[in-house]
Amino acid sequence: MKLELGEVATPLGDVRFARGSGRLFALAFAECWPAVGRALERRLGPLEWTCAGDAADLDARLGAYFAGDLSTLSGVEVELAGTDFQRRVWSALREIPPGATASYGELARRLGATKAVRAVGAANGANPLGLVVPCHRAIGSDGSLTGYAGGIERKRWLLAHESKYSARAMSGSFAQRAVQKSEKRPQSSGPSGDVPIFVPAGTATGLPPSKR
Repeated sequence: MKLELGEVATPLGDVRFARGSGRLFALAFAECWPAVGRALERRLGPLEWTCAGDAADLDARLGAYFAGDLSTLSGVEVELAGTDFQRRVWSALREIPPGATASYGELARRLGATKAVRAVGAANGANPLGLVVPCHRAIGSDGSLTGYAGGIERKRWLLAHESKYSARAMSGSFAQRAVQKSEKRPQSSGPSGDVPIFVPAGTATGLPPSKR
């Protein structure tokens, strides 16, 4: 099977993606990619990698998401390459709206598998489509930010970013809240003013197969 491999810069670091036949098969932060790539080959068999061409649409969608348009990633066409149960969990994750979270127990109940909390957690951890399939919105039953492949700080940043922009969309007072927030925001903060770090966004590029 042939898949294209590319890379996009985001405020939280570079992400790599795999796509084929117009669908996204995987998206992960660059340091997480080796495990994601190996998992794809286990699920799909031997893969032939080529360098991605134009990735402007994905780059634009990610840019819009980080700028506050939280709905844009829901329009990405994906190929959920996993077991039937994993695909059900990943589909359920896409149904959690931005600004909201769900515990692993809640997800298990939604799937009609109340005793499969650990299996839900395992499927969440095996998600190959970070951000697009928002596994960062899954939390512990006590509200704790449990494991995230991209790191707990990124998970905290993403949830704060989504909470802020979803609240703004609901309040109808975007300008007023922006002014209030800017008065409190340290200069080193990221785009949502909640977590100080990470590099500025860039452009999408093809990634040579040798770097997969």
